[in-house]
Amino acid sequence: MVELKTDTSIDAMHTAGRVVANALTAVRKAADVGVSLLELDEVAREVLRGAGATSPFLGYRPSFAPTPFPAVLCVSVNDAIVHGVPNDYRLRDGDLVSADFGAELGGWVGDSAVSFTVGTARPADVRLIETVERALAAGIGAAVVGNRIGDIAHAVGTVCRAAGYGIPDGFGGHGIGRRMHEDPAVPNEGRPGRGMPLRHGMVLAIEPMVIGGGTDGFHAAPDGWTLRTDDGSRAAHAEHTVAITRAGPRVLTAREAD
Repeated sequence: MVELKTDTSIDAMHTAGRVVANALTAVRKAADVGVSLLELDEVAREVLRGAGATSPFLGYRPSFAPTPFPAVLCVSVNDAIVHGVPNDYRLRDGDLVSADFGAELGGWVGDSAVSFTVGTARPADVRLIETVERALAAGIGAAVVGNRIGDIAHAVGTVCRAAGYGIPDGFGGHGIGRRMHEDPAVPNEGRPGRGMPLRHGMVLAIEPMVIGGGTDGFHAAPDGWTLRTDDGSRAAHAEHTVAITRAGPRVLTAREAD
């Protein structure tokens, strides 16, 4: 069941979204050669504490997970696509990092992700990140009243496939509001004009993921959470929480640098 949010509720979600944006900005700024993934998680925790917010990630346990998620930040490095668990790994020059973060404030949730490089960037990684950001922008552009979920999926998938990248099947965006994951599902590939109509008050987390090697295969790491590419190629991930409004899509997790 899809809950349509009031304009007041969307404003409240924007407040939660600002916490998310601030945390990802702080994490990106702190991510340097020699910094551990656990240290990045602590940076995100400090933003939550300062805002009086809580984490929808910490303790989350979907059906596939062997254990509750132990952190407030998902941080996926190089061949990790999503759901990376922070550990004592220390960032190296040239690493590609995808950081995914959520915050709950006043009973509403925001969710966003960004990919970036540490130190000297590989040209292939720059292209990968640019593509996933273009795919996100295309998905947001299709998130208008009168379109359908399939229009978002098609917009995202077209950008990713045109660049020659793989798309992990079964993983994509979702509705969001009082809970981090709500109806409807928002695939990263699909046919235009199909699926649920988009209405004023729907709020979606749109999140393209791309696999640099061009194949779609992935597998779970031993931690049971981190998804890694089957071919060992690098991956990138981007996400924003977006409200569907009569005035057009409203990005609730926009960062100042965007």
